[in-house]
Amino acid sequence: MTKVVETELPSNSLLTDRINKSDFIDSYAVQSNLSPREAAEIITDFPSWARLLVRIRNSVVSKFGLSSDTSEGPNKTGFFPIESESNQELIAGFNDKHLDFRISVMSKDGRVFLSTWVHPHNLGGKIYLKTILPFHVLIVRNALARVQSLNLSRNT
Repeated sequence: MTKVVETELPSNSLLTDRINKSDFIDSYAVQSNLSPREAAEIITDFPSWARLLVRIRNSVVSKFGLSSDTSEGPNKTGFFPIESESNQELIAGFNDKHLDFRISVMSKDGRVFLSTWVHPHNLGGKIYLKTILPFHVLIVRNALARVQSLNLSRNT
């Protein structure tokens, strides 16, 4: 695998137990031997263009009382709180009034998987998800390309 590919959520992901019929789930993978923590740190170290998108998002959603916390901390990867972590998978994310959101970063069979699960609570959550989806895909693909790039530079 030489590029980022869309794939199925790995069957042993902890996200599988959360999925309901109306939830959003996607998963992408790239060839890499990085651990979930190493990959998550790269994934959540957004490039400047993605940080700008997050700032714009935060300025808009704060007017609706949605979370705009982008602080980093010891139990976070980037600004996402870590919910669970093992040698194979790291789960991070948060619940907000419009939706629940988690990412899974999984290392399996020489690949890193980045999966996103979203459970909208209401119409606002569904509208928000539809609005950010094109940007989500760009950010995810860029993040995994950076994971692969770092992995390749370590192996040369």
